[in-house]
Amino acid sequence: MAHFSGEDEVMLQAMLRQLFQSVKEKITGAPSLECAEEILLHLEETDENFHNYEFVKYLRQHICNTLGSMIEEEMEKWTSDQNQDEESGYDTVVQHVTKRIQESKEYKEMMHSLKNIMMVVVESMINKFEEDEMRSQERQKKIQKEKSSSYCTDNCSDSDSSFNQSYKFCQGKLQLILDQLDPGQPKEVRYEALQTLCSAPPSDVLNCENWTTLCEKLTVCLSDPDPVFSDRILKFYAQTFTLSPLHMTKEIYTSLAKYLKLYFLSRENHIPTLSTGIDTSNPNVICLLKKVRLLNEYQKEAPSFWIRHPEKYMEEIVENTLSLLSVKHDQSHLVTQKILDPIYFFALVDTKAVWFKKWMHAYYSRTVVLRLLEKKYKSLITTAVQQCVQYFELCEAMKADEILDHSKHCGRLLIYTQGRRLFPIKLKNRKDLVSLTDLLVLFTQLIYYSPSCPKMTSAAHLDNYSPASMVTEVLRILCDQKECAIECLYNNTVIEALLQPIHNLMKGTKAAPNCSESALIHIADMLARIASVEEGLTLLLYGENMNSSEEKSPTGAHIIAQFSKKLLDEDISLFSGSEMLPVVKGAFISVCRQIYGTCEGLQVLIPYCLHESIAKAWKKTSLLSERIPTPVKGLDSVSSINQESQNIMAWEENLLDDLLNFAATPKGLLFLQRTGAINECVTFMFNRYAKKLQISRHKKFGYGVLVTQVASTAAGAIALQSSGFINALITELWANLECGRDDVRVTHPRSTPVDPIDRSCQKSFLGLVNLLPYPAVYELVGNQDLPNKAEYSLREVPTCVIDIIDRLIILNSEAKIRSLFNYEQSHIFGLRLLSVVCCDLDTLLLLESQYQVSEVLLNAQEENILETSESHRNFIIDGLSVERNHVLVRINFIGGPMERILPPRVLEKGDDPYPWPMFSSYPLPNCYLSEVTRNAHLKQDNDLCKLLLCSKTSDKQTEWIENCRRQFCKMMKAKPDIISGSTLLELLEKFVLHLSENLSECYFPSVEYTATDANVKNESLSSVQQLGIKMTVRYGNFLSLLKDSAENDLTLVLKHCERFLKQQQAPIKSSLLCLQGTYAGHDWFVSSLFMIMLGDKEKTLRFLQQFSRLLTSAFLWLPRLHISRYLATDTIQSGIHPVYFCSTHYIEMLLKVEVPLVFSAFHMSGFAPSQICLQWITQCFWNYLDWIEICHYIATCVFLGPDYQVYICIAIFKHLQQDILQHTQTQDLQVFLKEEALHGFRVSDYFEYMEILEQNYRTVVLRDMRNVRVQST
Repeated sequence: MAHFSGEDEVMLQAMLRQLFQSVKEKITGAPSLECAEEILLHLEETDENFHNYEFVKYLRQHICNTLGSMIEEEMEKWTSDQNQDEESGYDTVVQHVTKRIQESKEYKEMMHSLKNIMMVVVESMINKFEEDEMRSQERQKKIQKEKSSSYCTDNCSDSDSSFNQSYKFCQGKLQLILDQLDPGQPKEVRYEALQTLCSAPPSDVLNCENWTTLCEKLTVCLSDPDPVFSDRILKFYAQTFTLSPLHMTKEIYTSLAKYLKLYFLSRENHIPTLSTGIDTSNPNVICLLKKVRLLNEYQKEAPSFWIRHPEKYMEEIVENTLSLLSVKHDQSHLVTQKILDPIYFFALVDTKAVWFKKWMHAYYSRTVVLRLLEKKYKSLITTAVQQCVQYFELCEAMKADEILDHSKHCGRLLIYTQGRRLFPIKLKNRKDLVSLTDLLVLFTQLIYYSPSCPKMTSAAHLDNYSPASMVTEVLRILCDQKECAIECLYNNTVIEALLQPIHNLMKGTKAAPNCSESALIHIADMLARIASVEEGLTLLLYGENMNSSEEKSPTGAHIIAQFSKKLLDEDISLFSGSEMLPVVKGAFISVCRQIYGTCEGLQVLIPYCLHESIAKAWKKTSLLSERIPTPVKGLDSVSSINQESQNIMAWEENLLDDLLNFAATPKGLLFLQRTGAINECVTFMFNRYAKKLQISRHKKFGYGVLVTQVASTAAGAIALQSSGFINALITELWANLECGRDDVRVTHPRSTPVDPIDRSCQKSFLGLVNLLPYPAVYELVGNQDLPNKAEYSLREVPTCVIDIIDRLIILNSEAKIRSLFNYEQSHIFGLRLLSVVCCDLDTLLLLESQYQVSEVLLNAQEENILETSESHRNFIIDGLSVERNHVLVRINFIGGPMERILPPRVLEKGDDPYPWPMFSSYPLPNCYLSEVTRNAHLKQDNDLCKLLLCSKTSDKQTEWIENCRRQFCKMMKAKPDIISGSTLLELLEKFVLHLSENLSECYFPSVEYTATDANVKNESLSSVQQLGIKMTVRYGNFLSLLKDSAENDLTLVLKHCERFLKQQQAPIKSSLLCLQGTYAGHDWFVSSLFMIMLGDKEKTLRFLQQFSRLLTSAFLWLPRLHISRYLATDTIQSGIHPVYFCSTHYIEMLLKVEVPLVFSAFHMSGFAPSQICLQWITQCFWNYLDWIEICHYIATCVFLGPDYQVYICIAIFKHLQQDILQHTQTQDLQVFLKEEALHGFRVSDYFEYMEILEQNYRTVVLRDMRNVRVQST
């Protein structure tokens, strides 16, 4: 390239000519220069001869000569690097090498050189083209002179037909048209000239030397009174807008905009006034509207292509537009007599200001618009706000007939930070500046002060063009922009303006002069959008000064709840009998739903008992739907009956949806179950789920959290089963895992799974995990035998949880194995499910007692042994044996993260892929037990010794208790390991004794208990309790806390506890299994306490009797309140424990505030924190924490109060934050939380954090905990 000769230049010119000649038709057919460029850029994709062009061959050879060796070196280097790791695809190699080459110095030098050469070649070709063009023009001028005389003699002839067919537009012809367009010429001549102009290519017209003169002439012609002539002018303008590039259309746009500006400024034109209105039958008005519409159409199209051009073109278009819109007439006369400005005509042709929305959408154009508004045309904003104010004043005076369009422009400005900076602004006749808040209040008031549309107005028109709808749409846009909403909308002033008509209605007065049901629906929609965002919800719940202790008026949430309750109870007579009343009710209940669907919102709305009002309305509507007569064919009433039935059914479904959303929180689920509508609500949810409908308009995630909450309760699990939800989930699982009901897979074979749980089954797996906490498992599986059929059909699809256990987990027969198409894959799925659900120790004990899971797995391992000789047996290592080994260790060894070792589920690299010993009988290998220090005997701390030795005196009892708490906190922060063993035993005994003797500390009354061992010896414990005793003793032996003989003592302790608690239980009849008899699970708290007491039966029983009087016992000792007479009857019948509806409710509430990322992760995963917390608390963190941390958990709650149960769970989530976020991304959060121990968590590490939580939340949490006995409505 360095030796570029004249011959090379000629050769390249020839190559380029060949290329252009080949694509000539494509380029000349392009409507604009930009399109022609696009055609050339994508020529390789569209032209099959692309690689045969000489110019392309030349470029390819040049690149090969310059960069070929470098490309080969890069490819070899990349290949050698990748061989050491794993292979990469071809595309990856190409991308990498291309990137390295483009970044190289050689590539940049080549491009620079090639660019210089091509510039020389192209410049030479252009010069040659211009010379040829000049010669051609001279010839054309001579020909034109000869023709012009004959043409001018006959204006009506068609002698210009040859011109119409010519491709190039000549200068002489344009001059002739200019002369013919003169207003003094006859009408026919001017018509013909315009026809000729419209027939020519616009680009040729605009490139002529006389274009500027023609443009001026066209501007003059626009004023021609002849409508036909005016239409032809507009046709030329429209054609130019459509076919020409921006730099040409910009001049046409400028011409039209300046003409309109002069037209509006001229006093000679009769522009309509506000009072006379716009008469669309007037020819002058029609002509003006056509011109405005043409300009507006271009405004809407321009943003799609102006970013490809210099900014000056766009700036000129924007400036001419703003200059036109800023035209103002003398405003000295009355408002009603004022002449309409251009903005009113734009409002007619573009009611929703789409052009302005498009201009403000992109940063490129928005910056220019806002800069010009701020520097030169701020009067436009002032005028817009002024018009809104005047419109509002007219509305108040009930004389509103003005077009409202300015709200669109103002609202669009407020979306953007730079637009908001234009405020505050100064208005005429107003002392104070108009701030953002003032403008938003004005918009809000316009919703309910704007006049209603006439009754004959169509619904579509009412919705799209009524002033209230337009203003509401602006406010919706602002709501959807979070930053804008926080700055503009979320303040007390705007909320009070929204709530003003509700205030008035509740007082019995009319909301506003023009306030209709539609206006109230718009207001409710705005409130619902505000409540769906965290900042907006906080404002509605607490106001702006949520930490202020001053007495103030009720917040927005209270007012909305009161109004909704009045609507439901039909306590507002103003709208009684209105057809729109159910819609108004539904709209405001929807706002409440956004509020009570959160823990903090539900707490605020509890006093209003909305669940009762909604349930009452639903039952009433349900009865009405049953009474609708069957339509009789031929009667006129058929259509009205159908419409009425549809309205009633829609209202009934709306109410069910409102009730269902109570299930979003633990306490809300309790309220839902009290209404008796849980089954109908879950059935409604399943129907929507089956139709793949969105859960709610403002909800961001699906049904996962609702299903998880519902499944955490016994009644909820039954409702899920009866609704068909579980059946549908299992059927879908089976279709993905094994086979569907149809033979689709025969024609569309599935790829072989490579993961233990295939991606197609992952969703179903997580769904089952969510559905199977212990309360659900007990209701769905308890006291039921497995089918264990002699034969299973290959097409027999499971429909319930028992079937899944029978077909995928307990594979104890050849018939079950043969019934599976994918035996290994399906059985691994079942084992993984078993592993997760058995992390709940109650579920493990239930499955073990009913189905002997361990024995089945051990037998399967025995069958997997390969006997190489009489004395040597080897286990066959495969996916199933490894999975079974993991499950067997998990379900047979109890221990925290430092106390047991779980074998991995994957093989290792090397000669020994699985070094972990397998087994097929008891005892299990000791290698899975960690070598930890067991029952370390530490010296007692001096302060603790003094505290323990301190004698009790009644007058200083309270002081001693507080002193003991302070010392406990001090030791937990400084020397937590001291609080263990005999020290902890003695400290707990003495502290609980003092508390039980202090009436102010007692919550439950004292119960006399005189039974002896002989009295309870013959009583029986459930099989779950018996297996739990064995498990406890094994764990105690491992920790050196219990002896083998402790089993009998623990059995007696549990029998005494059952009898002791039975004295305090209420008689109840229920279909729920969990309420039929004693507590359904094992008593993990008593087992833990028995181990703390080192197996001492007497001390354990004495402690429990004293402890049972304390509030803490209600939350640590779950059987304590099982069907207890201290609970309200409706609470007992729900089968929901206070730990769920109180503790886990506050855990979710605090989690949202304290660890918001974790809270969001739960919702994104479709899992509820309450379910895993209930599992942790129920089994006293067994298998999740080491023994010393379990002791610290119990001691902390006993010494500092039951609310610390909540704070400890929050601390755990804070500790796990990074892991939770990671597993949310991998979509296995619930599996991680259930299977993994809480590695690295120590109660003492988070003690200071929990003390801060206590300071912030104790008042609320402890107050609600103390109210568990009166949670009745």
